[in-house]
Amino acid sequence: MFDLEGIEFANPDFFWLLLLVPLLVAWYVYQINRSVPLVKHPNVQQLAFEGIDFKLWIRHYPVVSRSLAFIFLIVALARPQSSMSWEDAVTEGIDIIIALDISGSMLAEDFKPNRLQAAKNVAMEFISGRPNDRIGLVIYSGESFTQCPLTIDHDVLKNLFGDVNNGMIEDGTAIGDGLATAVNRLKESDAKSKVVILLTDGQQTAGSIPPLTAAEIAKQFNVRVYSVGVGTIGTAPYPFKTPFGTIQYQDVPVNIDEPTLKGIAETTGGTYFRATDNKKLEEVYREIDKLERTKIEVTQYRKKSERYLPWAVLGLALLMIEFTLTNSIYRSIT
Repeated sequence: MFDLEGIEFANPDFFWLLLLVPLLVAWYVYQINRSVPLVKHPNVQQLAFEGIDFKLWIRHYPVVSRSLAFIFLIVALARPQSSMSWEDAVTEGIDIIIALDISGSMLAEDFKPNRLQAAKNVAMEFISGRPNDRIGLVIYSGESFTQCPLTIDHDVLKNLFGDVNNGMIEDGTAIGDGLATAVNRLKESDAKSKVVILLTDGQQTAGSIPPLTAAEIAKQFNVRVYSVGVGTIGTAPYPFKTPFGTIQYQDVPVNIDEPTLKGIAETTGGTYFRATDNKKLEEVYREIDKLERTKIEVTQYRKKSERYLPWAVLGLALLMIEFTLTNSIYRSIT
């Protein structure tokens, strides 16, 4: 009846009144110390015998009872409630594949610390914000492969994201192959919404599938592609390793095939974005998050039961007992 596990309080501010309880006790002790008379007994044994009187045991009952009653009534005023809640999630279902370019040019440092690491960091934040979606990862350079299939286990996905580095596969930029691999992972999906986030910093230099051909394939399977061009305008600092093992930087031109990336997005009903720095890249992912966020609706039900009555009854009972004793037994010993 008084178990507080799973209990919530509708008016918790009333608990501040508990600070008055020590003041009540302190005032009682002060009054007792002022009113205790000095009694002289010729016989110490007689004093000890008289102290056994049962009535003397209850002379302090009123303050104890009053304090406990005050505590119980405060708890009742705070309105303890037990709650039972459940969620009925109605979702169209979204499956997302992130297709990430890991070619050598992604090591350029117009993003901090570089394009590849910035892309990984922002993508992992995006994943954390979509706990209800299945998300997978495809990486591509001179060729492409699936780093992680569609999964709801986002901890595993983020660990695999952390393992991605340049040099895992032959260098180059096979945008079409990367997109085709992502579409292949989604074509058997039963989700009502299938999405590819295609991120690159260059143009097609490798692979066997033209990017726009891959876009047509995506369209046939109702896959929407959000294409993202990553790189500043103009030139970007790129690290080169010298024969002596030191690192030197050289400004290299940023050549993003924006017409092709726009064409991919338009063909599939998606959107093209350009990210020129870390902040812009974060904004791109936030925008994609908003565009796909309307697919999930959650209805929450809550049922609360009031649990204040036992506390109120106990508090009032203690006050009644105190009143009765004060006007009977206690009166005879004061």
